[in-house]
Amino acid sequence: VQLQAYGGGLVQAGGSLRLSCAASGRTFSTYTMGWFRQAPGEEREFVVGISGSGSITYYSDSVKGRFTVSRDNAKNTVYLQMNSLKPEDTAVYYCAADGTHHNLVTDAMRWYTYWGQGTLVTVSS
Repeated sequence: VQLQAYGGGLVQAGGSLRLSCAASGRTFSTYTMGWFRQAPGEEREFVVGISGSGSITYYSDSVKGRFTVSRDNAKNTVYLQMNSLKPEDTAVYYCAADGTHHNLVTDAMRWYTYWGQGTLVTVSS
């Protein structure tokens, strides 16, 4: 599966952005999808994941209550709605696909075998 993330940009603290990740292929609904991010000089970290059916989500503590993940399997797209953005949310955001865990969500990067190219989110203070 090929992934393309887009929707990043520059936003002021407290603002919102919606990221999208478009996937190719006919089996999108069988993949657990995850969003990860990598800030300058930092390791890539898990942000949120959503199961293939969309019924299970798992958020990192740092974004819980501010970010919302969703997916539209008919459009082969997963979304990340980011509200109440903080400067510490500044990072390159990546979408990724886990083809092993269809109805589970893991935050372990090693299970996500397909990655998009990343989209930069910059939050100014």
